[in-house]
Amino acid sequence: MAELFKRLQEEMKAAMKSGDKDRLSTIRMLISEIKKVQIDSKKELTDEEIIAILQKYVKQRKEAYEQYAKAGREDLANKELKEIEVVQEFLPQPLSEDELTKIVEETIKEVGASSVKDMGKVIKAVMDKVKGRAEGSVVSRIVKEKLS
Repeated sequence: MAELFKRLQEEMKAAMKSGDKDRLSTIRMLISEIKKVQIDSKKELTDEEIIAILQKYVKQRKEAYEQYAKAGREDLANKELKEIEVVQEFLPQPLSEDELTKIVEETIKEVGASSVKDMGKVIKAVMDKVKGRAEGSVVSRIVKEKLS
């Protein structure tokens, strides 16, 4: 069993004992999502696969937050923000913009990219290196700046 999954289960127990309903419901939802993917794929998931599920969940919560904020539903928007905070505790620390820029620059040299035409190759290589520690949109923006 993946370490991250065990940690989620332990945190769920702790949330039950402390009576933190919001945290408990978020962690239960995450465990449910992970189990659903495990059943569909008929295999145990690795920590990397679980991180991908958590990132997808955060992305969905951010989109929901934006929708609620636009509609003036502060109560629901705040609920989404709290869920995002809980999920981010289980994700690896994101890279800073400077760290990411260094990785992009190194990758451009490794791949031998010279123009915007090589952007796809560079982004793929960078995303493989940063595995869950940077959003694709940020990587894409930095790569575009460096190749333009």
